[in-house]
Amino acid sequence: MANRFETRRGGFADLAVASRKQPKTFLDDIERIMDWKPIESFLKKKLRRHKDAVGNPAYPALGMFKILLLQRWHDLSDQKTAEAMGDRISFCRFAGFSLDHESPDASTICRFRNHLEERGLLVKLFNMLNEQLEAHGILVRTGSSVDATLIPSARHPRKVEEVICDELSSDHDEDDDDDDDSPSGYTVQTTYSDDHEARWTRKGKVYCYGYKGHIAVDSEHGFILAGHATAANRPDCKELMKVVNQSKLEVGAPVLADKGYSSADNRCDLNKAGFFDLIMYKAARGHPLSEAQHRVNRAISRVRGVVERAFGSMKKHYGLARAKYLGLAKMNLQLMLCAMAFNLKKAARMMGT
Repeated sequence: MANRFETRRGGFADLAVASRKQPKTFLDDIERIMDWKPIESFLKKKLRRHKDAVGNPAYPALGMFKILLLQRWHDLSDQKTAEAMGDRISFCRFAGFSLDHESPDASTICRFRNHLEERGLLVKLFNMLNEQLEAHGILVRTGSSVDATLIPSARHPRKVEEVICDELSSDHDEDDDDDDDSPSGYTVQTTYSDDHEARWTRKGKVYCYGYKGHIAVDSEHGFILAGHATAANRPDCKELMKVVNQSKLEVGAPVLADKGYSSADNRCDLNKAGFFDLIMYKAARGHPLSEAQHRVNRAISRVRGVVERAFGSMKKHYGLARAKYLGLAKMNLQLMLCAMAFNLKKAARMMGT
């Protein structure tokens, strides 16, 4: 039986749309520069989803992955994405769905996204996309800028105190029960949210309950090379080498970072790994910076602003201003999807001009 979601066979509605003259968008540029066949083969191999829970043919994995990218480009919820797939021609064309066939609903989109996270496929997909951009010569690994940003949790940190009655010990007599000041027999559990992996931190005078996103971007064009998420209370300096090693930089490449990453351990680790240390200097009590160190800091700050622009774009346009899901694993998923959407759109604009 033919797959009722087969994307290569269109109906009369698809023929009518194809005959219309339509304005060119960044989606057309992405289709032109990307070869989706390796990604389609990878998804088919790893997911092996041919039927859904009730035995109907499953939606194409590549089409579902493209829907997740569309969701991030337009910062849509699952419900709004499903509605857009039902009435936006550009969405159907990019994802490869025929207008004569039904589109996935919100729960299907959610389950597919969770399936990618459970199989741990997001980082591999991200690297596969970057390899194609690198082959086009627009993504380079000759240097990187590293930074982190706070991402508030999807839940408000409301304080909840639960009193639990413990079993009384054998030597606890009845006279003690009449003593109101005796706390024995009760345990008070305090929780702040159902997002248990989020943590409190403070930046300046602002408190935040949530996560941190750590990324490295190439210093030339600003493409994201690597990234991961941690709890908000995790120090930035502890994540430098992890994100640098994920970036697959050339030996001797400079690594730029602000003074929050300045530590003897980080400078030593960069030198041992063969990278050029361009971490900004940080003054210590009784040891102010010299004029030469101030000049170095100013020079680095002018170059490393590219990583700030990446965070700004993802927060303003791709929904990274707040965590959309619960848990650190889902936060990593959101960050990786935002990074892929950011890189693809940036590549389309660069190669489309």
